Amino acid sequence: MNGSRPNPLTACNTAAIRHIHPSRMSLQQLEPIDMHRLNTQRFAIRLARLWVAAMGWICLSVASANDQIPGPPQSRPIVIRGATLHRVDQPVMQNGDLLFNDGRITGIGSDIDIPDNTKIIDASGKHVYPGLIESMTDLGLREISNQSATVDNTEFGSINPNAKSWVAVNPDSELIPVARSGGVLLANVAPLGRWIRGQSAVMMLDGWTYQDMVLSAPSGLCLNWDHITGRGGDADLARRDERLDELTERLDQARRYALGRQRNGESTSTDLRLESLIPVIEGRVPVIATANRQSAIESAVAFCRAQSLRLIIHGGFDAEQCAKLLKADDIGVLIPGTYRLPIRRSDRYDAAYTLPARLHRAGVRFAIGGEGSGSPGGASLTQNLPYHAGCAVAYGLSREDALRSITLSPAEILGVEDRVGSLTVGKDATLLIADGDILETETQVTDAFITGRPVDLGNRHTMLYQKYRQKYRQANR
Repeated sequence: MNGSRPNPLTACNTAAIRHIHPSRMSLQQLEPIDMHRLNTQRFAIRLARLWVAAMGWICLSVASANDQIPGPPQSRPIVIRGATLHRVDQPVMQNGDLLFNDGRITGIGSDIDIPDNTKIIDASGKHVYPGLIESMTDLGLREISNQSATVDNTEFGSINPNAKSWVAVNPDSELIPVARSGGVLLANVAPLGRWIRGQSAVMMLDGWTYQDMVLSAPSGLCLNWDHITGRGGDADLARRDERLDELTERLDQARRYALGRQRNGESTSTDLRLESLIPVIEGRVPVIATANRQSAIESAVAFCRAQSLRLIIHGGFDAEQCAKLLKADDIGVLIPGTYRLPIRRSDRYDAAYTLPARLHRAGVRFAIGGEGSGSPGGASLTQNLPYHAGCAVAYGLSREDALRSITLSPAEILGVEDRVGSLTVGKDATLLIADGDILETETQVTDAFITGRPVDLGNRHTMLYQKYRQKYRQANR
């Protein structure tokens, strides 16, 4: 009898292929399905889906890749003549000249010797600044947030001290030219994640590959201390203790591992996670702890003090309440930006706007970011960095200190002040020329150089501007 009746499941599959409801079919209409035909159809569907996904990825890659050519190495001396020089570490110089050669600043003043083959840039009426530094961002790691193929800012798992952000930076990101057009020529690129996020690096925003772009790597080990401490409830306190115990054990393992490597050399098996912690426990690389609440900041300071670790605070919304603690250990604060909302209902509406001025009055070292890593908009808003500093000026910070907070201060906190951050003889010729005050929104950057290499200031925004400008010109003819 089983041989004469069709299998109900096969019958339903047959009906589905023919678009007939099984309840409307007689047993005589039900026939065994042709499995070879079905498998062929399934394979064709899968192949079509794969092709669509591949074409989508290719189109997305093309759409998210800029076509600008990195600047060639400097071939002859260049002098910027007659400009207002904002040196940052020295008073502003009016009508000054700046000479650079082989990627380094070689002369500053009103009467400097200029070689015969020098290229002269007339900057009369213009302003020269050191390249602006975004102190914490995922620029180059994230392109379009809702397209996972263009997002590479988070590693799997919650403990990733070995994750190196700089190797994942996309030199062809469309967001990098946009950032450069706002005067941002350097950025501390950092990974995201739940707990131990990985290592950050200070990158120059021009180059063929990530190797060309690295200025200093690693610049810090990024930890999410807000995740470690939570909001302070009983359950959060218990989890905090567990996580701090686990972090302590990881550091102790790294110390034992380093000792074993020192004694036994290559015979000790390699552990990349422990290997990446060695520069941290030796004090060569700081911990960059994202901590906003007072309890999180105090916990991070106490832990790093007990473990003899260098510390940088990222976030720091309540840093003013911890000013004495931060000053005692000379801990710098990387403020993500001034365009932020308060974190509590009881906070003043302008708490984020006034934070830089309050930290300055308290004597705490700080740098201002442009809503970078982990903030709304993230890397796509990096070009707004000078406007965050300008907002701080409107709420009590001096213009000189605001400019310092996006140039020399982040360089000092991140340990690259010997190369960038100010217009100083001997430092890299990473600088920009603007037609006005860089903190003002109407100011345009007209020229930029990274280690003496000219930088293309075009970007997708300017391309679309020129395109649709032509549209309306044609319409008016």
